[in-house]
Amino acid sequence: MLSRKMLSPTYLMFLTIIFLSCIMNRNHLCSNHPFVSSIVSSNSGSSIIPSSLKTLKLDGYLSSDNINHAANDFGNIYHHLPSAILHPKSVSDIASVIKHIFDMGSTSGLTVAARGHGHSLQGQAQAYKGVVINMESLHQEMHFHTGEFPYVDVWAGELWINILHESLKHGLAPKSWTDYLHLTVGGTLSNAGISGQAFRHGPQINNVYQLEVVTGKGELITCSEKQNADLFYGVLGGLGQFGIITRARISLEPAPRMVKWIRVLYSDFSIFTEDQEYLISSQDTFDYIEGFVIINRTGLLNNWRFSFNPKDPLQASHFNSDGKTLFCLEIAKYFNPDETDIVNQKIDMLLSELGYIQSTLFLSEVSYVEFLDRVHISGLKLREKGLWEVPHPWLNLLVPKSKIHNFAKVVFGNILTDSSTGPILIYPANKSKWNNRTSMVTPDEDVFYQVAFLSSAMPSSTGTDGLAYILAQNERILEFCEAANLGVKQYLPHYCTQEAWRTHFGTQWDVFVRRKSTYDPLAILAPGQQIFHKASAFS
Repeated sequence: MLSRKMLSPTYLMFLTIIFLSCIMNRNHLCSNHPFVSSIVSSNSGSSIIPSSLKTLKLDGYLSSDNINHAANDFGNIYHHLPSAILHPKSVSDIASVIKHIFDMGSTSGLTVAARGHGHSLQGQAQAYKGVVINMESLHQEMHFHTGEFPYVDVWAGELWINILHESLKHGLAPKSWTDYLHLTVGGTLSNAGISGQAFRHGPQINNVYQLEVVTGKGELITCSEKQNADLFYGVLGGLGQFGIITRARISLEPAPRMVKWIRVLYSDFSIFTEDQEYLISSQDTFDYIEGFVIINRTGLLNNWRFSFNPKDPLQASHFNSDGKTLFCLEIAKYFNPDETDIVNQKIDMLLSELGYIQSTLFLSEVSYVEFLDRVHISGLKLREKGLWEVPHPWLNLLVPKSKIHNFAKVVFGNILTDSSTGPILIYPANKSKWNNRTSMVTPDEDVFYQVAFLSSAMPSSTGTDGLAYILAQNERILEFCEAANLGVKQYLPHYCTQEAWRTHFGTQWDVFVRRKSTYDPLAILAPGQQIFHKASAFS
């Protein structure tokens, strides 16, 4: 069983999301594929490459060995064996395989899924009896442009952590991040890519200048807001439905060297949200703003002392968190060493406007890389303890500002009894920073909250830390949101019926369907999303 120390706030940021967190809905327990169960086949991972693909001449290769790996993901809930894994050595390998399957027509039954670092949670990067493309097989050099509007061209299978390290050599860095950087570019851009910078810069999909995409017809197309714009915006946040991103041009900005990292606590949810909304609306504010919920946890501030120092150690020692529902505001200010005094003054001024519990002010000063890669360190510790390969029944929601208090009252007050199985993140974003031309769906309000329940389940447990209990709890949350008509949208959504998908996309559904029929008419791509099925392909 996970100990409370293992699930302390040090671990709290370990499992956020980007790109790749997925969620439950009322059809959650359905199979990831309409006619298979969620169990790895008993063929020990061996399979047979379809004879129709064996004639292809590729720079890389198709493999049917050890394919159990491609039937697993971080969610560790769904497991579906493909027929083969493609290890591309060029973009043309990807285009050739997809074009060949497209030319075979809808009767072949073959589908294709792109797999990055394997962090999907509901089998989205799996392709039952199809072809999984290992996007990390192709390594290409990054190309930097350091002019007035700096950017970097990267292969879609590149990890964000590698982009960070290479960009810093030029004194630059991407503007928007996910909390966990060991994810691939193609994976996060196919979803959104959200972290504490989104209130200012928008998600990662808003910070892309150009894409190279292989469509479901096997066509290699370069697109941007001025060139093939329909495909460009469709692919961004498009859940892999219209094309496989093979290359991306990412916007950069001058990189700071240091970070002032701060945590404070609130016992009043109204003051907590007022302060968060005040900070994201201010011009001169923090560079990173997130928050999390702590329910029925003890020894909270003592755990923080591993990474943070209390502003007033004596006051902090008298604070007692036993049994309380508390809300933590986590904020950061970026700076360079020669700006220390000015930054400290700005931080003091900003903090003076907030209504947090004064004795709970904790601070830390770390390098920019340490701050951005903070989650990975916790992940390594969990691997060492054997606590990584467990089910992760995450639930990620976008809640309109006008409904967040009703949501919190019921969910944090009645449905959840504690937060010991994983972090509960909650922080606002400005809709004005999200491009409404992309495929990403958000609530129809100027400000909405990202609320993420990042649970880890113990496989053999039948208690409150077991998979069945957490799934049922997620179901209760979703049922409440629907019954109360809160206008909630799922982030990185997972549904089992097309009708549910239609409801999710709402007025954007017709555009989504049109783009699918244009760029992937045989529904070859990303079958794990369960939006379209090849048997009912478009004419």
